[in-house]
Amino acid sequence: MGGFFGVAAKEDCVFDLFFGIDYHSHLGTRRGGMAVYGDKGFNRAIHNIENAPFRTKFDKDIQEMKGGLGIGCISDYEPQPLLVRSHHGTYAITTVSKINNLDELVGKLFEKNHSHFLEMSGGDINATELVASLINQKDNLIDGISYALDSVDGSLSLMLLTPKGIYCARDNKGRTPIVIGHKDDAFCAAFENFAYRNLGYTDYKELGPGEIVCLTPDNCVTLRTPGNDMKICTFLWVYYGYPASSYEGLSVEKMRYNCGAAMADRDDVQADIVAGVPDSGTAHAVGYANKSGIPFSRPFIKYTPTWPRSFMPTIQSQRNLIAKMKMLAVEDLIKDKSMVLIDDSIVRGTQLRETTEFLYESGAKEVHIRPACPPLVYGCKYLNFSRSSSEMELITRRVIERLENGNVTEEILQEYTDPDSEKYEIMVEEIRKELHFTSLRFNRLDDMLDAVGIDKCKLCTYCWNGQE
Repeated sequence: MGGFFGVAAKEDCVFDLFFGIDYHSHLGTRRGGMAVYGDKGFNRAIHNIENAPFRTKFDKDIQEMKGGLGIGCISDYEPQPLLVRSHHGTYAITTVSKINNLDELVGKLFEKNHSHFLEMSGGDINATELVASLINQKDNLIDGISYALDSVDGSLSLMLLTPKGIYCARDNKGRTPIVIGHKDDAFCAAFENFAYRNLGYTDYKELGPGEIVCLTPDNCVTLRTPGNDMKICTFLWVYYGYPASSYEGLSVEKMRYNCGAAMADRDDVQADIVAGVPDSGTAHAVGYANKSGIPFSRPFIKYTPTWPRSFMPTIQSQRNLIAKMKMLAVEDLIKDKSMVLIDDSIVRGTQLRETTEFLYESGAKEVHIRPACPPLVYGCKYLNFSRSSSEMELITRRVIERLENGNVTEEILQEYTDPDSEKYEIMVEEIRKELHFTSLRFNRLDDMLDAVGIDKCKLCTYCWNGQE
């Protein structure tokens, strides 16, 4: 997915910017970037961070960067921030986006005599470059940013750095967050609000859907008022978000405790221990254990010295190998134990099946799997949570396809999303058998949404029930 951070300060902002970006490292592994504006104009650096953390790649760059205004990002795909020269002047831009109508928008720009786009190494167009081109269609930046937000099918939040300040714009449906922090003589903007707290900032405001603001060292000015229609991604709490973050007033850690407790409330399994798959499964397991009275244990330890980040390579075979390498088992906590094992979700099922087989090989008596969210039936159109190139990579869809002999309609899919239906029960049992679990019970959608605690109509649930 990716994350970003920006600072507008009266003094040099590079220290705050550097560490604020680094605090978003859990959101991506491809590239990191920084852009700063100071007395000598713009200075930008982009590095590949696939094999080394952000900090180690930028420690030399920050010695040369000076300025009071800066933005940066952790990107899970395209290189950014980009430096753009247009009729608006020179600016730097970074985005968190998933643009489903990219080809259509590119075609329209070519019809308007847009000259070219630079292709990335894989032949794709840089989505951030496309957003800049959309902004440049209008006479001023505010109209241009609004035009870009309104044109994109999918999601788009952005930061745009000019010599006068930083424009921040949240996605029209609020699918991804932007929060503003404040301290003496400085404002900052972040995807994750925990990223600025240790830097001395306090919460100032959270942007609403479609809101545009401009940050200067002295102020945060709203340029487009927020809309009322919000569809923030529920997976921010379940999986993406760092435990110390909060969205819409609820912390990730608290939501996961609530989620685990809700699962325990509906469960009657008899087990010796409750464990979570690190990292995102751990807090769910604590909530489950506290509610059920079954002791919490850590039979898996994540090796953080060289595997500190949660995301992994996009090649599936490499992901499977690294997932195995970074998890270390404590065998005397496994042998002869019946355990409840909680993970954030089941996508393809490969990793969790291998984990379960390893537990049996290590002497576990029973492994009861409890995913913290409902079965994934639809591929995400907005944040690409599942990383699947096809919905048939989802184990649920493969099982449904098999059960229905290939005759799968939208009406049939809806039956499989209903946890009280017979088809749902059959699907869950088929998944259990295929992945060799002792038992399998998914969290219910209504319980998961209750665990978030905000108005349910503000939460996107597309990947579970096909409804925005």
